[in-house]
Amino acid sequence: MTKGIRLLFVLASLFLAALACAFPPAGNPPAAPANVETIVAETFAALTGTAPEISATPPASQPTVGLLPHSMYFLNNDGAGLAQVYRLDTDGKTVTQLTFEPAKVEGYDVSLVDGSVAYVSNNQLLTVNADGSNRSMVVDGGPRDENNPFLASIINPVWSPNGQTIAFGYKGLNFYSVISGQSNRVLENDIDDLGSGLFVPREMYWPEKYTADGSKLVITLGYYEGASAAIYYPNGNALVRLSNDAGAFICCGDTEWTADGSALYSAYPYMGMFAPGLWKVDAATGVVTTLVNGDPGNGTFNYADAPYLAPDGQLYYFFTNQPNTSEFVSRPPLQLVRSAADGVTNRTILRPETFEGMNETLWAPDASFVIAAMAPIQEVFQGGKVELYYTDGQPVISLIPFAMELKWGP
Repeated sequence: MTKGIRLLFVLASLFLAALACAFPPAGNPPAAPANVETIVAETFAALTGTAPEISATPPASQPTVGLLPHSMYFLNNDGAGLAQVYRLDTDGKTVTQLTFEPAKVEGYDVSLVDGSVAYVSNNQLLTVNADGSNRSMVVDGGPRDENNPFLASIINPVWSPNGQTIAFGYKGLNFYSVISGQSNRVLENDIDDLGSGLFVPREMYWPEKYTADGSKLVITLGYYEGASAAIYYPNGNALVRLSNDAGAFICCGDTEWTADGSALYSAYPYMGMFAPGLWKVDAATGVVTTLVNGDPGNGTFNYADAPYLAPDGQLYYFFTNQPNTSEFVSRPPLQLVRSAADGVTNRTILRPETFEGMNETLWAPDASFVIAAMAPIQEVFQGGKVELYYTDGQPVISLIPFAMELKWGP
């Protein structure tokens, strides 16, 4: 989930971000994604009402054959200005459009088994094969109340690792079986009807990310006043809520499972309604351990983002320590670092760049690089120019002028 969603923590904002992300209208119909100047200007206009003048930045270097370990999927706009799913092949150059919906795609996921795509458009859950063929509607959410979109909106489809199930949010947490063609709701949203068309969510549920073995699923708990995370066990229909989490903001898909699924890492890089920090969650108990305290009490703040525990046991993430200015901070000058799994020991800066404009990341499985979507202007908080940063300091490689919701395929 993109960083812009984390800035909006009134529930209405959470759902507007999840259901109707401000995808920028494109210019001319692309075989590849649209012109970055048009995208940035109109994205900014959608978010703020004012369009800036933007000039393109030339690529730092060009992709090479076999650049990526897997195909990379993403959202961008077609010629009609509607968000669609695209795939970037492992050569880092070849882009293929996979969906051709008459309404924008509002969320998607990729099966790591065969590359099939599950996605939401026009309040329907749909699937296509890896080549974009065999479009099928699997769940129809029906008409949506635009005044209360959270009541009956399909959101956040997530494939199980074995490719047999699609978890999604729709009036609660649901699982669609690819084998039987049936859906099962396991957690029902709790909504208060106050009358006169006014509804207040007490607690709502939607999926975010499975462990590699599919035994656990981190989900978002949405409330009227904000959101949090929990761990759902599909096999036992058990929900583990977070504990010892005072001061920790763990939410909305900004989590990363360890390879064995025993824990997840989460970070928050802003100063405002919540303090920044880096945390680890025990999957069995839900107990939260603070690894990097956002407010160490010495007149500075620690900002962290996008943690990833590599196969060698080292933790990679983005970090900076900055003086306390008593102001809201939305773009700290993060740097790419590596440390021991505790987030502190032997913390080393890996690259000289700062990442003030970083909106989302996608880590290489071996942590040899991280792909980042970099906003071309500070006011854009969703998507951006997609660039590859090696953790050993090799030159930056520019991949795509604009994309968002980056995901690995098989």
